[in-house]
Amino acid sequence: MTYQLYIGDRTFSSWSLRGWLMLEKFNLPYQANLVGLYAGTYRDELANLEPARTVPTMVTPAGHVLSDSLAMAETLAESHPDAGLYPSDPGARALARNIICEMHAGFGALRDACPMQLDRVWEGFTVSQAVKADLDRIIYLWSLARRRHGQDGPWLFGAYSLADVFYAPVALRIVGYGLPASIEAQAYVNAHLTDRAFLAWRRAALDENYDPFPYQLGLESRPWPDAG
Repeated sequence: MTYQLYIGDRTFSSWSLRGWLMLEKFNLPYQANLVGLYAGTYRDELANLEPARTVPTMVTPAGHVLSDSLAMAETLAESHPDAGLYPSDPGARALARNIICEMHAGFGALRDACPMQLDRVWEGFTVSQAVKADLDRIIYLWSLARRRHGQDGPWLFGAYSLADVFYAPVALRIVGYGLPASIEAQAYVNAHLTDRAFLAWRRAALDENYDPFPYQLGLESRPWPDAG
C-alpha cells in the first residue's frame, strides 16, 4: 500500500514540498519520484498519468491519479482518518480547512514576487503594498489559529497538521526574502526551519545545481540559515 509521489526540483518547487510533507510528516508509505520541472522534461515524464500536467502528482495504491495538492490532502485525510492530518476538534478542523483553502487559492502577489527558493537569503528586498497586504493577512491567520487552537505545540493548531503543510513554503519565503514578521510569526517560521522533515528536504536540495540561478534579483545575499 504505497503511494507514488512525483515531485519537481526541491530548491524551488513549493507545491512539491507540500505534497511530500503531507506524506512524510504523517508516516504514510510513499515512494518519491523526481521529474525534471526546471529541466522541462516533466510533461513527458507525467504523460501516462492523466490528468496530471505538473507536480506534485500522487498515485494512490488503487491507481487513482491526483494532480492537485488540495485534492491530495483531502484524499489522504479521508483514507487515513487516524493519521492526524486534520485537528480532531471540529472548530479547529473547520478553521484549518478554511485557511488551507485561502492559501491554496490566494496570495498571488506574494507568490509572484517571492518564488520559493531554499538557496540563499536576499538582502534589501523591497516589499510592495500588494505583498505587504498578503503578509498581513497570512500573519493574521496564523495568529488566529495559534490563539484559538495552538496552545499545545509550536504549530498552527498545536500538533502538526495539513495547515502547516500548506503554509510551510510561505514561512520559507519569509526567510528567503527577509520579509517582515511579528515575533509570534517568526517563532512559527523557526519551527519550520528546525523541523526534521524540512531539514531532510533541504539536504536533498543541496544536490541540485543551477547555472544561471533562476529568479535572480540583482541583490546582495547571505547564506541560507543553518539549523543543523
